[in-house]
Amino acid sequence: MTALPAAKTRPLNAPPLLAAQGLAFSRNDEPVFGPLDFHIDAGEALLVQGDNGAGKTTLLRVLAGLLRADAGQVQIDGRPAGHKERSQFVAYLSHLPALKADLDTLENLNFLCGLHGRRTRQMPGNALAIVGLAGYEDTLVRQLSAGQKRRLALARIWLSPAPLWLLDEPYANLDLEGINLVNRMISAHLRSGGAALVTTHGAYAAPPVQTRLLSLGAAA
Repeated sequence: MTALPAAKTRPLNAPPLLAAQGLAFSRNDEPVFGPLDFHIDAGEALLVQGDNGAGKTTLLRVLAGLLRADAGQVQIDGRPAGHKERSQFVAYLSHLPALKADLDTLENLNFLCGLHGRRTRQMPGNALAIVGLAGYEDTLVRQLSAGQKRRLALARIWLSPAPLWLLDEPYANLDLEGINLVNRMISAHLRSGGAALVTTHGAYAAPPVQTRLLSLGAAA
């Protein structure tokens, strides 16, 4: 099993990586979530739980800057969350793998590293080994199974230099070994000063780390 290297550490007096105050979102004049107040410090995970329709994915899309909140504010590293702050601090794993189907796995990671940068001393080939895809360097993404695509998306997250991970159902399409992989990645990221916001439909899978809970009610 490939060891997970440490990420870059943060100063002890750093502000929360993410803080939200009065955050709310509505769709077609119907409230989806909020108002919410929460923060995520370096070295911890925030587990967001709720039934289908409770707004978990919508919350992550708002935090990632893909949707605009109706009310409230978000700060990243103590500053208002603008495009620059999100590009520097946030890595987002969505339900969709965000991969190019007609490129191979290594080409995908090289392309994404060119867009977003990568961790110091981390290389795409090593990331493939970490997620269990060694030997698949020349395999086209469209030839991968759903679980393998999920692992490749996790390799993209691991390569990102961003300290804040927004992980939407990261255990989806993974077997027990894959679930353990996600837990190892999150644990290593937190130990080295990163943070993670993780959505899950239930308590069957959660990272074994310092975790706080944010529960979202079902949509009306």
